[in-house]
Amino acid sequence: MENQDFKKSICHRLLIEAPAEQVYAALTTQEGLAGWWTPETVAKPEVDSMLRFSFGPDYFKEMQVVALIPYSRVEWRCLKASEEWIGTTLTFELEPHTKGTVLFFRHDGWAAYTKEFASCTYDWALFFRSLKFLCETGKGFPYPGFNK
Repeated sequence: MENQDFKKSICHRLLIEAPAEQVYAALTTQEGLAGWWTPETVAKPEVDSMLRFSFGPDYFKEMQVVALIPYSRVEWRCLKASEEWIGTTLTFELEPHTKGTVLFFRHDGWAAYTKEFASCTYDWALFFRSLKFLCETGKGFPYPGFNK
């Protein structure tokens, strides 16, 4: 297996002015994930469960839940998606903050800095804006309206 040290990672860090319990629910429940990423979500907050996120009729991503530490950490492994995503891991870490919760996100295991990597970096930023709005106001901007 290739040395992970040579793999590329997408990282984001943002303050969400909401309690960690609320952010954790948005990252782990079907209702929460549908509210900020894509309405076409199938998810259960259980380790080893499969998550399915559909983006239109012809594209979807499947993730395996690797770790769930309530109000602190969520980790997924991508099993099905565009080729560059397969085998990558997505980690959401939550830290308490006086104004709410800090989310530190890593999407690890990319083979190279490609056009897909660059697009994904931008899209994650937009989706985390959606997550922030969902947690702070009750309404996110999931696919397909996340980039409006």
